[in-house]
Amino acid sequence: MRSSVLSPDRRARDLARSSSTPFDVLVVGGGVVGAGSALDAASRGLSTALVEAQDWGSGTSSRSSKLIHGGLRYLQMMDFGLVREALKERGLLLQRLAPHLVRPVPVLYPLRRPVVERAYVGAGIALYDLLGWSSRTSRGLPLHRHLSKRAALAAAPGLRGDSLVGAVEYYDAQVDDARYVLELVRSAASLGAVALSRVAVTGFLREGERVVGVHVRDEESGLEHDVTARVTVLATGAWTEETEALAGRERVTLVRPSKGVHLVVPREAIPSSVALILRTEKSVLFVLPWGAHWLIGTTDTDWVHDKARPVATARDVDYLLGEVNSILERPLSPADVEAVFAGLRPLVAGVGVVRGPGEPGATRREATSAEPTTKLSREHAVGRPLPGLVVVSGGKYTTYRVMAADAVDAAVSDGGFRDVPPSLTEEVPLVGATGYRTLWNQRRRIAESQGLSLEATEHLLGRYGGLVEEVLAALVVEPSLAAPLSKAPEHLRAEVVHAVTHEDARHLEDVLLRRTRIGMETRDAGAGCAEEVADLLAGRLGWDEKAKAAELEDYRRQADLVRRAASLRDEDEAARLVAETPSLLPLP
Repeated sequence: MRSSVLSPDRRARDLARSSSTPFDVLVVGGGVVGAGSALDAASRGLSTALVEAQDWGSGTSSRSSKLIHGGLRYLQMMDFGLVREALKERGLLLQRLAPHLVRPVPVLYPLRRPVVERAYVGAGIALYDLLGWSSRTSRGLPLHRHLSKRAALAAAPGLRGDSLVGAVEYYDAQVDDARYVLELVRSAASLGAVALSRVAVTGFLREGERVVGVHVRDEESGLEHDVTARVTVLATGAWTEETEALAGRERVTLVRPSKGVHLVVPREAIPSSVALILRTEKSVLFVLPWGAHWLIGTTDTDWVHDKARPVATARDVDYLLGEVNSILERPLSPADVEAVFAGLRPLVAGVGVVRGPGEPGATRREATSAEPTTKLSREHAVGRPLPGLVVVSGGKYTTYRVMAADAVDAAVSDGGFRDVPPSLTEEVPLVGATGYRTLWNQRRRIAESQGLSLEATEHLLGRYGGLVEEVLAALVVEPSLAAPLSKAPEHLRAEVVHAVTHEDARHLEDVLLRRTRIGMETRDAGAGCAEEVADLLAGRLGWDEKAKAAELEDYRRQADLVRRAASLRDEDEAARLVAETPSLLPLP
């Protein structure tokens, strides 16, 4: 096994290796499915490369609801297979693959009508528990329970008394989505995979009809080179159609990007010890604990603008506030909203359907453009539009591992590889999972030995798991890194440095938006601590004063744009505002 450290030196070596070494499998797209595909391929013994045009998880995979769940509403659609599959994956993530990043969360379902609704909802959640139990992996979670009105208000005193007659409580799970993607990448790297962020695909290499790799541009240096592989897997989510088109092929996969908006409000704004789920006219609404905050979401609407820069509007904010205020004793106002973020779901509206890994041929299946995105399937599709090219699309975060296994199965078949074992990622914990439970049991001793508070130690263990020793090692060399950031005291200065030395952070936004979540948890989007963070990054990334100033100006301007867009009611106007103000940095 190679080191999983994603350092600047490792990136330079991987760049050199990618231009000189042919690979068995090349994965394009560094979201959860692409990173999962790289880990799946590398764990089967295939030489693997992974390239991402921006930062790891910077698209959909860092802007989700942070839920790992089976999807109660899919039971209403009678999609029992998808729910059971997702619940099996939920159990694997909780118990084996990433117990440091995925945690159980109790969820309260308020009932508005007695008897009939209780029977209907209770039966659905009982089936949900049964499907999870039958998968064997979810048996450690508590089963659902029925609550009286008094018991429900005791658990969630912020609810308005006349908004419910009782409730049902059940369990799902929550994840730090951006850090999960990063650990997938590091896990693949530990098995020898080349992992390159900020490397954009600009074209495909062909030998006759067969795709034999891609042409890429390093967005940091501007240099270009070829990366060759027997099979290329596209896992580019909302950008699937665009990346398919680069191959010079009529598009096979039709993706309907659906915008999901979330609000971040202070934890004290909603007195409750449990998460909440509400049925709305269109879908469901979640109120989820997130450290010292609540996440409220989500919307589900078509997005026809720049896929790299989805934005929330005042209309989105008003919709979410209106829905959650229908049950709150103290209604929330826009002044309670600390932050807003938007992401895109890559829903499959039409595909060339592969009948199974290795089976040739495809038929087009299309949904009408008028069909609401809430009705489109969250199932995934694997297609082979050209020899040497596999496309995986659709799906949901929880089932990324299944999607990755299907994609690599198709790649193995297409590439004619021999003696390649089936997927074994069900048995491969992420790098931070190793040793996590032992370290958690020792957290008081660790806190004392490092001169940290117990709270700070638990925070580090919950973010890094067994990799926390990398962060703690930096404190020995540079004790000043044990100090918290002045404007974000829940994070240590060491975490910023660790983001560069071990986690492939290349820019200020990488640290503020994804390695930490300061940018989505503060009213100023992290602008207040941006200079302190930039000072820590500058020496490690070789920035001079001009480069540091450009990073600061760009981050602050982009954060201001998101706030200004969220004050506009018209989505076209908000999207135009952002599109007309490009980044100052050489980013894709």
